[in-house]
Amino acid sequence: MADTGLTSSIITLDEEWGAHNYHPLPVVIAEAEGAWVTDVDGNRFLDFLSGYSALNFGHRHPDLVQAAHDQLDRLTLTSRAFHNDQYGAFCRELAELTGTEMVLTMNTGAEAVESAIKVARKWAYEVKGVEFDSAEIIVAAGNFHGRTTTIVSFSDDPLAHDNYGPFTPGFVTVPFGDAEAVRAAIGPNTAAVLMEPIQGEAGVVVPPEGFWAEVRAACDENDVLMISDEIQAGLARTGELFALDHEEVRADLYTLGKALGGGIIPVSAVVGRSDVLGVLKPGQHGSTFGGYPVACAVGRAVVELLRDGEFQQRSTELGEHLHRRLGELVGHGVAEVRGRGLWAGVDIDPAAKTGREVSMALRDRGVLCKETHHRTLRMAPPLVITREEIDHAVDSLAAALAV
Repeated sequence: MADTGLTSSIITLDEEWGAHNYHPLPVVIAEAEGAWVTDVDGNRFLDFLSGYSALNFGHRHPDLVQAAHDQLDRLTLTSRAFHNDQYGAFCRELAELTGTEMVLTMNTGAEAVESAIKVARKWAYEVKGVEFDSAEIIVAAGNFHGRTTTIVSFSDDPLAHDNYGPFTPGFVTVPFGDAEAVRAAIGPNTAAVLMEPIQGEAGVVVPPEGFWAEVRAACDENDVLMISDEIQAGLARTGELFALDHEEVRADLYTLGKALGGGIIPVSAVVGRSDVLGVLKPGQHGSTFGGYPVACAVGRAVVELLRDGEFQQRSTELGEHLHRRLGELVGHGVAEVRGRGLWAGVDIDPAAKTGREVSMALRDRGVLCKETHHRTLRMAPPLVITREEIDHAVDSLAAALAV
């Protein structure tokens, strides 16, 4: 491969940066396919992070690449004054897949969350009758929804929050998984409850069974919207289309992103009730690239991949194998394993190593995985992963912990 001159500059970064949740592993990727990536020196690695679940279908899935190629040969961008021939079909097919009534297309996950916040506030004033500029949204401690100024206003992660103020008001934080705290926080000005069904950045934290049913009931009793941020957890990652489906609970709005673009281009959306999303009237909200033809073409191909449930089934069955194998390491350098489907949070025993040390040792064994909050590894392999590749990754983790 051609020498890019990048490898040495990355590898010599000060290792003290390892305390930063988003400091990259010192690997410069040049090629990728399926569950594997290749660096600029020709070394191959098993990707056990999938772009924080943006690559649910693996790198360069042929159906998604073909959809992008075909659309690039036809039409790439239209003005917001015009529709394109992919837009209506994408919205209709995504609504059918998700069992929702209306779709609002954007580009990034953060834009989807920002849009949901705007919709919830507008709904509160125009439908619920909340006094203007008084709407509140209940959120969870330990959340991660993006990095815009409004979103970091309700983050309690110092890396995301500190030194970016003044912050946007109107958010009430409660402990994640505490239904009574949610109910107690609801007041006359509450517009919505906005939470991840499973917290990803926090370490793949699953709330107690029954939590979402209790939140749904509290929202119904108080005329409050329930918004599920499925940007990481959704689209088959946990074995269901939505992670919330495990609890047989429906949200009023869902935010989608990451895997909706198949790891090829940014695609995000808010999907949900038409009487809620419908508070946005023409000209009140928009995006130059939201719903542009290439995004819609790829999004439609993603919807098609999810339609028959094959990837949901793969996530369920292979996820059981992943969690069983990871569970064997508890007491052998691992303190706890959490998660659902092909998504796991692995707490490293503090007496053993730091998460950064383990992720670097895994890198040296040909597996790419990222730590969060110093001692937790997040594992999110592509849904095209095989049992043998899972075994390879877990065996590599065991070897990394044993050194």
